[in-house]
Amino acid sequence: MIKVRQIELLSPARNLECGIEAVKHGADAVYIGAPKFGARAAAGNSLDDISQLVSFAHLFGVKIYVTINVILKDEELSEVRTLIEQLYNRGVDALIVQDMALLQMNLPPIPLHASTQMDNRTVEKVDFLSKAGFQQVVLARELPLERIREIHTACSQIALEFFVHGALCVSFSGQCYASQACFGRSANRGECAQFCRLPFDMVDTEGKVIARDKHLLSLKDFDLSDSIEDLLDAGVTSFKIEGRLKDAAYVKNVTAYYRQRIDAVISHRKEFVRASSGSSSYTFKPQMEKSFNRGFTHYFLNGREEGIISPDTPKSIGELIGAVKESRGSCVVVEGKKPLHNGDGICFFDNQKHLHGFRVNRVEGNRLFFLDDVSVFVKSGTPLYRNYDKEFEDLLSKNTTVRKIKTTISLSDVPFGFALSITDEDGYHVTITLPIAKEKARHSQSERLCEELKKTGNTPFTVDDVNISMSDDWFIPISQVADLRRRLVDELIRVRKINYAVKLSPIVPTHHPFPVSSLTYLGNVMNKEAENFYHQHGVQHIEPAFEKQELHSVPVMFTKHCLRYTMGWCPRYQSKDSSYKEPYYLVMQHTRRFQLEFDCKNCQMKVIAL
Repeated sequence: MIKVRQIELLSPARNLECGIEAVKHGADAVYIGAPKFGARAAAGNSLDDISQLVSFAHLFGVKIYVTINVILKDEELSEVRTLIEQLYNRGVDALIVQDMALLQMNLPPIPLHASTQMDNRTVEKVDFLSKAGFQQVVLARELPLERIREIHTACSQIALEFFVHGALCVSFSGQCYASQACFGRSANRGECAQFCRLPFDMVDTEGKVIARDKHLLSLKDFDLSDSIEDLLDAGVTSFKIEGRLKDAAYVKNVTAYYRQRIDAVISHRKEFVRASSGSSSYTFKPQMEKSFNRGFTHYFLNGREEGIISPDTPKSIGELIGAVKESRGSCVVVEGKKPLHNGDGICFFDNQKHLHGFRVNRVEGNRLFFLDDVSVFVKSGTPLYRNYDKEFEDLLSKNTTVRKIKTTISLSDVPFGFALSITDEDGYHVTITLPIAKEKARHSQSERLCEELKKTGNTPFTVDDVNISMSDDWFIPISQVADLRRRLVDELIRVRKINYAVKLSPIVPTHHPFPVSSLTYLGNVMNKEAENFYHQHGVQHIEPAFEKQELHSVPVMFTKHCLRYTMGWCPRYQSKDSSYKEPYYLVMQHTRRFQLEFDCKNCQMKVIAL
């Protein structure tokens, strides 16, 4: 017998609008920030907005996860405890958390998911979190397929969540302290200043310049849309889209795109089923290259990639539309087949790999007219990209989908009048009656009745089948049938909401050993309760978090993205030797220096603040 696994598409929401659009466009779950204490401080939401999203989402069986995934100060714990109680009372399905202090609190029985900020890379770590009571673990983005499969095999009792799309953190999540070290803004406190998106010079120990003014730590964006089936086979249950700072257009387009890709796999793999109800029909063709992107990469899913995974810019480049055939003044002739529109945003790289962008003023065939003279930048043969498709964005600004739950309606006569029943795709069933005296119709009403009963308007339902079972051709006023149908649908909505199964998961104290017996600043222990948790699980030595002490000449970033490999000088994978002398340094804004250390045993690079 095949064991069936529910598969979840997890979409981001910056706010209520984005959350609703995520649900409408096919998400099985949505993650959104609480009013405070989320890893995206700029994406907080009110409790009332979260309540509205919960109410809307639960109608479709869609779950709402709220992020409280920062490390917490001692004086914040009481406020966090109250906030969690409020979120629980509003029906939130789970919390995505980082700080182990939460497991020391007397929390309501709300499921906890282990944020990727916990640095979840090993079987030992995931097994520990599972035994500690976590219901789902967000794995590190850097993991290859074989490691994901290994974790699933050893920890099959816990759901595995994995990012499949969006911006990549160059450092292992939760292990980046560069923003705190340089700007006093902690990534582990939701205040990342995006240090990795800045330009750097790279120099050797003698001061020779290896690269100048390059975005050496800024990565391309994740795209695993063609690896969905491989990830399912490796054990992933939840496919996560990055983007809690992105707008509604991004959420619509990318959610719809992955919904279609996941459904295509589910359609021929009967052991996988969707984790929510209803289906979406779109008025547009999802095209992920039209949403914000820096170019795409598989990162390390299939091992260390060949080629460069860091682009020349941290900005969106969008889609390649062709190359410049001719450039003269404010006019550019494009060699390409993609239709272009007035108002499109066009960008290109100059000879120094600096990005320039212009808005198209007018299009005449393959001729683009700009308001400015662009010939000084754009030469013949220059690749052109469109990072803003005016027509596509206008389309996404409108109502672009309807999500409906399939139902069947039955009308029959009963001794005291008539009964109308509805059954939805999840098996919820409602019957209401119309107690009126029967009188025979002059003509058959079946066609009119079917037509009226199929009307669902703006409700979340669609009627796939109408069954009329009468002992005779009875007359029923159409106005009363319409009223009966509206009451029936309202009752079905009520039944779905009250029967929504909220999973309860009380935290039970545990004392199983943590994978290591000593924690440095990398343990991110910010408060006494977290410290007590680790002591109770066998950790003997605990250093305070980076944010609580002054540390010098220590790594502030740990990354699989290796600049020695990028330059072609990796002794493990490449044979080319460098003419530059180590150690190498990154220089920020010609002043602040960071030493690069290459840990070949663990195949990672460390960035050390000097």
